[in-house]
Amino acid sequence: MKTKLPGIYLLLLAAISLLLPTLLFASGEDGLSKGQTVYVPAYSHIYSGNREQPFLLTVTLSIRNIDPKHTLTINLVDYYETQGKLLKNCIEKPFQLGPLESFRYIIPEKDKSGGSGANFMVEWNSTENSNPPIIETIMIGAQFQQGISFTSRGQAIVNQ
Repeated sequence: MKTKLPGIYLLLLAAISLLLPTLLFASGEDGLSKGQTVYVPAYSHIYSGNREQPFLLTVTLSIRNIDPKHTLTINLVDYYETQGKLLKNCIEKPFQLGPLESFRYIIPEKDKSGGSGANFMVEWNSTENSNPPIIETIMIGAQFQQGISFTSRGQAIVNQ
């Protein structure tokens, strides 16, 4: 006995098959981009113990141009605190990152102004379709004979 799919299921299947390529390659068929705004989580401290003692951390923001051929322009690097208030403009003017070049910005361990929900916003662009940079934070701290380190990867929130 053959079963027939109701018409609505066939329509749904057709719609999915038409939209799937668009959904899979939303950032460009080859993953390349001419620019993005990237949200990067950071933690100037985390909490430990039953009394939620702050464990202070040094934060390093790392921006790595992973494109072997194209230069990227970094237009904005801003540092925000837990409630979303801008704390620092980390660069004075746009600068270029050559192919395979890296940039770092450090928030010292003693600077706890960002809090446990700190973050960076990074804007970059390129004149050519380029591999998006790897943008991440590295947090590290040592207190009371205990050390901790971890990373957090940025997430593009706007594509140009």
